[in-house]
Amino acid sequence: MARNPLNVLNVTGRSTSLKHHMMIHSGEKPFKCTQCDKSFRSVGRLNTHMRVHSGEKPFKCTQCDKSFRLVGHLNTHMRVHSGEKPFKCTQCDKSFRWDGHLNTHMRVHSGEKPFKCTQCGKCFRWVGNLNTHMRIHSGEKPFKCTQCDKSFRTAGNLNTHMRIHSGEKPFECTQCTKCFSQSGSLQLHIVIHSGEKPFTYSM
Repeated sequence: MARNPLNVLNVTGRSTSLKHHMMIHSGEKPFKCTQCDKSFRSVGRLNTHMRVHSGEKPFKCTQCDKSFRLVGHLNTHMRVHSGEKPFKCTQCDKSFRWDGHLNTHMRVHSGEKPFKCTQCGKCFRWVGNLNTHMRIHSGEKPFKCTQCDKSFRTAGNLNTHMRIHSGEKPFECTQCTKCFSQSGSLQLHIVIHSGEKPFTYSM
């Protein structure tokens, strides 16, 4: 009886799939990158990796000019345009576009502060806050005013300072409509209307 060539192909395909699957257990990665020391289980994964070196980004967004190396990255990016936020916090009503942002947000509820200052031991929820804090120890002030010679540790402090030059006073008193460039100045002013005297002098 003649062998069915389709069956031969099916057996061959199953054999190849099994061989690739067994590499998961053996840890074998025979496809080596010629540009770095990474290795991969399949030629497809190696080809995808090679885009890191070539800079190729074949997956283009139809809504903006961004391109991506991986189709998964494109699909994730598309949430920027669709507004989709599939990752929902179980503790409050916030939703997020990316699971990493949800995981970071959960520290608000858990109180976890995994980023510790090596100089003073203070801990922070977010690495960005730690990096900003470290400027207290280093004295670094990377945000420079373009109008004068002052520099600041944070962009927020620079923005507040720039109101001195622009004359902007966005904080308005609801009692007398007087305006202030800083929220702290408004809070001190409100005491006048409340009659409260928080700063008392005693002998």
